[in-house]
Amino acid sequence: MKCYNERMKNTGVDIEKLLRENKAIQIRPQGYSMYPFLVPGRDEVVIESVDPHKVKRGDVILYRRTGSILVLHRVYRHDKTGIYMVGDNQTEIEGPIREEQVKGILVGMVRNGKYVPVSAPIYRITSRIWLRLRIFRPVIGKTIRKLLRKNGE
Repeated sequence: MKCYNERMKNTGVDIEKLLRENKAIQIRPQGYSMYPFLVPGRDEVVIESVDPHKVKRGDVILYRRTGSILVLHRVYRHDKTGIYMVGDNQTEIEGPIREEQVKGILVGMVRNGKYVPVSAPIYRITSRIWLRLRIFRPVIGKTIRKLLRKNGE
């Protein structure tokens, strides 16, 4: 699958069109909703098209909010009523979103120039634990930020 890198072209690229054409895209997400797994300005994500019926709990998908923006969040639950999403830096569940809103799925990320596939054991283990710790995220996030500031990062 050919990978489109956002830095190769101008910013007016139609991401959804590229995914419909079965091209992988590599983009730099914005915002802190997926922190600490994705850090804006540092990390890039690689996204491929996906069959929405195959999306499962723990997957990170790119979807379009109704009449709004593209969002990259983790699947909290997928059942007959729809798909329920949550950002890694959030506790509120969003949804249901409809399967037709799903545009792609995270297959890997680039951190400090190194590609990490979502199939990597460390990613799979930590993301599953983090999803289960949803209600404790505010305290954990605050502690992590405090430690990072203390260490000068």
